[in-house]
Order: sequence, then structure tokens, then C-alpha cells
Amino acid sequence: TFDIAVQGTEFQQQVWEAAMEVPFGETVTYADIAKAIGNPDASRAVGTALGANPLLLIVPCHRIVPSSGAIGGFAAGGWRKKWLLEHEQKEEKDN
Repeated sequence: TFDIAVQGTEFQQQVWEAAMEVPFGETVTYADIAKAIGNPDASRAVGTALGANPLLLIVPCHRIVPSSGAIGGFAAGGWRKKWLLEHEQKEEKDN
């Protein structure tokens, strides 16, 4: 791990830090992140904070998905989020 200095609100930084804790090849929901930062009713705000993430691969917001099981949004495009998730899951299986 390493420290990053990304400018954002305190809430955004909490969300981004929680996203960085999601292991490679795994996913959690927006609601899981909201609970992890102590704000269980903030699932939508978590999505908004992730959408403002300026470091898409450093802060792996692609690993955060809706509770519905859908892919959800991604600033670089949903197809890229899908590809990243599939790539990580394949790499995990291969190792």
C-alpha cells in the first residue's frame, strides 16, 4: 500500500479509502461502503463520491457494485468496469 494525496471532501476521502480496502478480484456494494464509513444511509452518496474519483485504477471504484448485482456506473464507461472486474476475477482463478 501507499499513501495518496487526492483532494476531495472528507466524505469523498472516506469513501475512496474504503474502496482501497476491497481486495483484488472481489466486489462489495455501495451499501457495504456506506456502512463501512459509518453512514449506512449514504449508498447513493457513495456512488456519487466514487464517480468523482480522479484515480480510477489506484482507488479501485470498479470493485463497488449495486446491491442488485448489476455493474453500476463507472466514470470511464460501464464496459470498462465490466472488463476490469472480469479481468481481476480471471487473474484470481489463474493464480
